[in-house]
Amino acid sequence: MNHGLVKDSIDALHRVATKKAMLKLIPLMCAIYFMSFLDRTNVALAKAQLAADVGISAAAYGLGSGIFFIGYALLEVPSNLAAHRVGPRRWIARIAVSWGILSTAMMFVQGEWSFYALRVLLGIAEAGLFPALMYMVTLWFAPADRPIAVGWIYTAPALALVLGNPLGGALMQLSGTGGLHGWQWMFMIEGIPSVLAGVLLYFKLPERPRDARWLSTDEAQVLEARAVIDTHGHSELTSEDWLAAIKRPTTVLIGLIYFLNQVAFVGLYFFTPAMIQQMHVKTPFIVGLLSSSVGIGFLLGVLILPRIHRRYGNDCVYLGILTAGLVAAGCVFVATSVPAARMVLLAVTAFFAGGVLPSYWAIAMKRLQGIQAAAGLAFINTVGLIGGFVGPYLFGMTETITGRSDSGFMVILGASVLGLALIPVFARAIRREDVSASRVTEGGAASAHP
Repeated sequence: MNHGLVKDSIDALHRVATKKAMLKLIPLMCAIYFMSFLDRTNVALAKAQLAADVGISAAAYGLGSGIFFIGYALLEVPSNLAAHRVGPRRWIARIAVSWGILSTAMMFVQGEWSFYALRVLLGIAEAGLFPALMYMVTLWFAPADRPIAVGWIYTAPALALVLGNPLGGALMQLSGTGGLHGWQWMFMIEGIPSVLAGVLLYFKLPERPRDARWLSTDEAQVLEARAVIDTHGHSELTSEDWLAAIKRPTTVLIGLIYFLNQVAFVGLYFFTPAMIQQMHVKTPFIVGLLSSSVGIGFLLGVLILPRIHRRYGNDCVYLGILTAGLVAAGCVFVATSVPAARMVLLAVTAFFAGGVLPSYWAIAMKRLQGIQAAAGLAFINTVGLIGGFVGPYLFGMTETITGRSDSGFMVILGASVLGLALIPVFARAIRREDVSASRVTEGGAASAHP
């Protein structure tokens, strides 16, 4: 038998199956993530009106925007373990329905405390969505294909910023219609579709290749084999299985680097509309339209950078280059006061800060499989979510102190410089882990062949 021909045949089958999975699965995953991002970030467009209508200050807005991530973070690991136990299809559908209801309820905000409470509840409802999607990627796609899959998934939040900001701005102009404020219309109209999407996903989203009717048996088998499918039985999950993932130095370090990225990036997109307004733009629709520059930069980043990463040999050097680009963009933004240049630099900052995200997850997924992937990815996202709280809070505090929303760029600079400093530490941890794994493998081989 010609083993070369057999391998070529299997490789060709895997390419066909992967293309089918990309075409069928990724649009569904993108749709639900698009809606979740739209519903968590639309509050940015309501900042000025919430201040005028219900008295929410810049500091309170920053706290309320970020506090979403505290509720999300508290339940992130338990939620993703539940996804592993009951199956991602059921769990993602449940998440979508519950967050859609709570997002719609944001129209009933009456002051700071109700704003805080609903943002916390929204985070709790959405907890586990993103790592459940990342866990599904590990079940369907080979390691080499994961940066592309994750990159496509990240187009969803980018498009939510590109399309959602002008849409939200247009809905804000319904103020007075039916006796409701514009922000009430926005929360209601953007929340209800998420409930409907959750119901649709329950019937349309297959959990594993073997469940997909649009794959042949051979295609499903080759996808599962190349993805290194989890072999744990759902009834056999133990604390040892998943604690091992979050004790690994590489998991902790990529989580810390991701944390610093989220301090910078989440603060950026929650405060961009306020920065635009301080450029003397007043019409809500125009503010939303110009704020989409961050989404455009983000979208270009997740479309271009994962494809470069796929061909780049050294993961840590690549992360260093992108983080250095973020530092440079922040420095130039702070150094200039020209509105047109600052608009471009908002997009460039988002290009680096958002475009690097698929690379974080692809690198993490190389080192985590099965239940360790479910727990480890959830842990990394939890650490990042804490950054999602810290970023808007620091942006709000700097605006309160300086009176300028754009002073938050000092937060971006500080976080990105710290992230750049951690990358060499992460590289050393990877080398140590690989050496240890090599020694274990060699020791096992030696025992098997005395």
